[in-house]
Amino acid sequence: MISIRDASPDDAGKLLEIYAPYVLNTAVTFEYDVPSVSEFADRIARTLTRYPYILAHDGGEILGYAYGGAFVGRKAYEHSAEVSIYVAEDSRRKGIGRLLYTELEGRLKAAGI
Repeated sequence: MISIRDASPDDAGKLLEIYAPYVLNTAVTFEYDVPSVSEFADRIARTLTRYPYILAHDGGEILGYAYGGAFVGRKAYEHSAEVSIYVAEDSRRKGIGRLLYTELEGRLKAAGI
């Protein structure tokens, strides 16, 4: 059964396994190089100071993740966020993205964003 939980910096290695193919094979990340696990863990920690960072899992297997982040970075946008979502290649087209977005949007709304 697929569940949602908060991500933590300790999840960085598994989340990076999901993220790396997006960096290497698409243009959606705007990154050219796959970050290190420690850099990725730092990104998660920084995000969690203000925004939700969640993951979908089935038992011990992480299937995808999503998070919010600052939109534009100007004061007038403090109640807005951009969102990102990444689903493992072998878990696509199973409703995981919808599940993550629904949960993320609910958490952002509850936080006044």
